[in-house]
Amino acid sequence: NAFPDTDIEFINRGISGNRTENLLDRVDKDLIDLQPDIVTILIGINDTWHRYMIDLETPVDRFRANYDTVLNRIKNETNAKIVMLEPFILYNMGKDDMRADLNEKINVIRQLAMQYADAFIPLDGMFVEANVNGIPNVELSPDGVHPDTAGKKLIANALATVVCKLIDEIK
Repeated sequence: NAFPDTDIEFINRGISGNRTENLLDRVDKDLIDLQPDIVTILIGINDTWHRYMIDLETPVDRFRANYDTVLNRIKNETNAKIVMLEPFILYNMGKDDMRADLNEKINVIRQLAMQYADAFIPLDGMFVEANVNGIPNVELSPDGVHPDTAGKKLIANALATVVCKLIDEIK
C-alpha cells in the first residue's frame, strides 16, 4: 500500500524446521539465483530447538560459519539489502533451559548484523518488551517459539517499517 506505483514481488523461501546448514545448502537456488533487491533472514531458533527436541546440536562455531557464509555470499554475489531478524524464546514458557544456547547464537547474529546487515530487528528483545508492557506470552506465542497473532503482528510491523525504508532507498 505504501508503494502503489511500484511493482513489488515478495518471494517467501523460509522453510519451517530449517537450520543454518539447510539455508547454506540452498543459498544458490533460494538467494543468489533470484538476485533479490532485499533479503530478510530469520534463522537460528531451530539450531537451538533441535538440540533439545531431537538431540541434533549445531555448535556455536558451526552456526557462525554457516551464517557467515550465507551472508558473505549474499553480500558479494547480489546487490541485495540484507535485513536480519534475531530468533526468540519467550521466558516462563517451559523453554528457559534453551536460553543459554540461544543467547550464544543471538550474540553471533548481532555480531554478524554489524558486519553485513543493512537493517537489524532484535526480536528477542522486542518480545520481552511486549510481554513486560502487557501482552501475555500466550498471545505472542503459544509455545514460546512460534509466534501467534500478536507475535506475528509485532514482527510484521517491525519488518514493514524496515522494508519500506529500504524500498525508498532502492527507488
